[in-house]
Amino acid sequence: MQSLEADLAAARDLDTADLADAIETIGFECTRCGACCKAETCGSEDGAAADGDPEPHTATVFPDEVRELQAATAANDDFDREYDWRDAARPMPYGLHEGEDGPEGETFEWALATDACGDCTFYREADDGTGACSVHGSRPLICRTYPFSVVLNGDGDGDGNEDEGAELAQPMGAAVDREGAVRAHECEGLGRDISRADAEALAAALKERAVRELEEAIAVRDEYEPANVGGVVVHDSEGAKRPDGTPLDGAE
Repeated sequence: MQSLEADLAAARDLDTADLADAIETIGFECTRCGACCKAETCGSEDGAAADGDPEPHTATVFPDEVRELQAATAANDDFDREYDWRDAARPMPYGLHEGEDGPEGETFEWALATDACGDCTFYREADDGTGACSVHGSRPLICRTYPFSVVLNGDGDGDGNEDEGAELAQPMGAAVDREGAVRAHECEGLGRDISRADAEALAAALKERAVRELEEAIAVRDEYEPANVGGVVVHDSEGAKRPDGTPLDGAE
């Protein structure tokens, strides 16, 4: 497995024209079904699932994107207040466990906050069932690029055999198609015509996301120091933080 620095160099070398070609070949148009913004199941308005607990929506969000989301809520008349950090983001659940006084452990990076049903807190649904993002212009890169992700330097067959390459963080949904470095994930909008301009814009965002994910991963690795404290600690590219986004005092 090659280093993160080598992967970053490969991400920076991605040709957006090639990415746009791949996106055009696969095809995509958002149908506003909302599937990428919602938990898998939810049985009631209070969040109780019909068949067990719902699987919450999990999408990576970078620290600066959290702040941008906060600013967007302050500037949007649809929100009655500016969201604080916890309203916009939550600790990535991986690596955490339930302790005597609640969640404990160290985790890396942030996920978009979710509501009682496990849906993205910024998701809204109209009476006709079409979905919309209430902070669309400020949505994170992982949302801007759904349903696509990038595989770097890999010759995999698209069936999960990607040992020769690095696959970056995936959006929700299983992989269903592969064209060059572009992998497509489950989405009812796949296979639809997309204009060249839209494909190029999506390709540019996809390259930006690939670069940002690796820059974040390298910074997290370089900044990491074990935190000998109770509760939840989140390590991101800016250092160790508490769940409310404030720096962790006395991290060791």
